[in-house]
Amino acid sequence: MVVLVKDENYRIYSLNDHLVLVTKYRRRVLTVDMLTPFGEPAGERCNAWGGRMLECNDELDHVPLLVTLPPTTALSEFVNALKTGTSRRLRAEFPDEVNRWDSKLAFWSRSYCVMSVVGTPFEALKCYIKGQAGAGA
Repeated sequence: MVVLVKDENYRIYSLNDHLVLVTKYRRRVLTVDMLTPFGEPAGERCNAWGGRMLECNDELDHVPLLVTLPPTTALSEFVNALKTGTSRRLRAEFPDEVNRWDSKLAFWSRSYCVMSVVGTPFEALKCYIKGQAGAGA
């Protein structure tokens, strides 16, 4: 899917990214009930940064997203804000599920994967996700 965005500065861009967030130690913390509450703040965070969340899929140990963000966005800062906001929201709404492993443990792994949609082979994303199993990041 190609999304062209025209902004107030007379720019037209198509910067669509696959973003994969992985839970700490790839623990299967996420439940089906948690995915809608995850998608809402994730979409709000994208909007707040001038972008849009195009797709959000669900797995028990990682969340692949398809997002479009303006060219002025620092992806590392956006990802940090997204991980912080969603972690807080999920901890507040689902304390028993999130804290069953360790209440002080970070929810998301420190690492993340961002790849451009154009030309990104799906196998590269799968390789990243599998590599997180033993990373302990």
